[in-house]
Amino acid sequence: MSCKVVLAQSISASYREELKNIIKSRNIRPKLVGFLANDDPAAVMYAEWTAKTCAETGVEFELRKCSRNVLEEKIIEANQDVNVHGIMVYYPVFGDRQDQYLQNVVDVSKDVEGLHHKYVYNMYHNIRFLDEAKTKKCIIPCTPLGLVKVMEYVGVYNGILPYGNRLHGRIVTVINRSEIVGRPLAALLANDGAKVYSVDINGIQEFHRGVGLQLKKHEVSETTLKLEDVLPLSDVVITGVPSPAYKVPSHLIRDGAVCINFSTFKNFDGDEIKKKAAIYVPSVGKVTVAMLERNLVRLYDYQTQSQAANA
Repeated sequence: MSCKVVLAQSISASYREELKNIIKSRNIRPKLVGFLANDDPAAVMYAEWTAKTCAETGVEFELRKCSRNVLEEKIIEANQDVNVHGIMVYYPVFGDRQDQYLQNVVDVSKDVEGLHHKYVYNMYHNIRFLDEAKTKKCIIPCTPLGLVKVMEYVGVYNGILPYGNRLHGRIVTVINRSEIVGRPLAALLANDGAKVYSVDINGIQEFHRGVGLQLKKHEVSETTLKLEDVLPLSDVVITGVPSPAYKVPSHLIRDGAVCINFSTFKNFDGDEIKKKAAIYVPSVGKVTVAMLERNLVRLYDYQTQSQAANA
């Protein structure tokens, strides 16, 4: 088999080392507070994983457990605490629009997950900086950002092309259109120049920037296409179906494709996919956590700059 299996640990290593060096050389101690208000085993595991990784990197991490009924006021307390530099919430909490509300309760200056409306708006409108001078980059949601970094690592992005257009000519299928990962990921990749087929149970949408990337931001077109139409065309197949039963039909994947799984379950048949894919990334969790810490350090710097300007 010629398939190269690339592990998240290998991809995240350089980012983690960079973070360690920044924190140590500058003698800083950014503080991240995570709120856990549910009994979801995946959330508990993610919290434990975050704590372990932060300890290794030099980030101060504090997990605050509370009931969902007091979560909002606890977030507000953390917003007002100058010693807290980043805030995250382990979702789902209520599992509905109330979770979206909570995402906007988190102060935009401390939102390490990039879920605040300001960041979401900027991401969908291909606005990459918070200031006109373009000195402060927007915060991007951790898993979509991690998937972008995975694609950069394995060479899907074309470094010869101008920044912002480096996926021009690439066709990507994303099997997941959740508001947390799938849809923002499709938007990010389309804004970088790819034609993206976004797949969910209701059908397939196409995200793109038009012929010759003439549009400044992506647009979305409805299609009547099916999975068997788009998989054979795709240079990259990314899956995040939260079901142990779901498997991508390997026989439909084009020879030499890049296949990436971000579900907690294995959406690809490991043996079969290695017969078709050139590169297979079975999970991305460690890259996601590295991006979380990266966002935290960025927000720490923005807060420090703001405090200095107002002194």
